[in-house]
Amino acid sequence: MAGNIHKTKGIVLRTVKYGETSLIVSIFTEQFGVQSYIINGVRTSGKKGAGAANLYQPAALLDLVVYYNEHKHLHRIKEAKWHLLYQHLLTDVHKNAVTVFMIELLTKCLKEPEENTALFHFVEDALLELDKSETAVMSNMPLFFSLQLAHFFGFKIDDNYSQSRPYLDLQEGSFVATQPSHPYFMEAEAAAITSQFLKVMQTNELATIRLNHLFRRRLLQGYETFYRLHIAEFSNLKTLPVLRDILN
Repeated sequence: MAGNIHKTKGIVLRTVKYGETSLIVSIFTEQFGVQSYIINGVRTSGKKGAGAANLYQPAALLDLVVYYNEHKHLHRIKEAKWHLLYQHLLTDVHKNAVTVFMIELLTKCLKEPEENTALFHFVEDALLELDKSETAVMSNMPLFFSLQLAHFFGFKIDDNYSQSRPYLDLQEGSFVATQPSHPYFMEAEAAAITSQFLKVMQTNELATIRLNHLFRRRLLQGYETFYRLHIAEFSNLKTLPVLRDILN
């Protein structure tokens, strides 16, 4: 039994080749959370096959008609089309590097196929904001996204920074008065700048936080450690070295 038919939006996370002409695609759907779909006959030489395959690029925002059966792990798509076409996200080398970083981080955090519409809308909005962003905003988007995404998985950093609490304890997710006894902490300017990012409410505010590429690297490394401490089996982010080079 194929399952019931549903309409939902989806954000493509990952695509894997399957057989001679097919794909298995992981999609974060608005209605069902992360789901896997098998797409037959899209890896062909004709225009139709190429056009269909292009739909399933990481970060593609799609309108889907899907078959869903809660007892199955692999589903099928009846119809798929672009919800919208990005202007720059998939073609601009800098924005695409930020995009694939965001998608990889999200993918590593999504463990269960559960509906999370608030998270879906956050990611959707972040991608749309990145697409239209200026360079100053784009360069800080990986840092902002990393800190905000944690909220949805229950281990956010409390913004209690002050001169009397200058250390960011990455294990506890809070700023503390004395240097932690373990090595998982950030201090001085790194802690202060993190507090600035936590106060950002709109992405256009990111343009006011001026950082050089070396300092961004330092913060990204710290935030990766933060995720490794709080997400089980969190492996190194493969997109991070590329992102560091691109944002240099």
